[in-house]
Amino acid sequence: MNPSLQLLGFILLGGVFVWAGLEHFLRFRAITRQLGEHGFPAPVPLLAAGSLLEVTAGLCVVLGFHRSYAAAALIVFTIAASGLALNFWRYSGPQRQGLRSTFIINFAVVGGLLLAMAN
Repeated sequence: MNPSLQLLGFILLGGVFVWAGLEHFLRFRAITRQLGEHGFPAPVPLLAAGSLLEVTAGLCVVLGFHRSYAAAALIVFTIAASGLALNFWRYSGPQRQGLRSTFIINFAVVGGLLLAMAN
């Protein structure tokens, strides 16, 4: 595979997690409030730990530092977050469709992370 394309792929894949984690820190209060309203246990430490993992592991994927471990951690995180936060089966109509689409996209991301692990 072309090394430049491979690097671009790692930047895009890891960058999504870095961006999301940083955004979570910037909107920390609002997001923890939303998590609490949806019945998440301990939303403050849960969001802090998840966001820190996203930023740290995302940077590791981008920079190639223990990439396979970082990708594995992000796989576990993505699956857990998808199951907890994107429970589309509890909704109907447009809200269900939006959550379902995001849920499916997250599994495409898991596919990319599996490729990063294999590299």
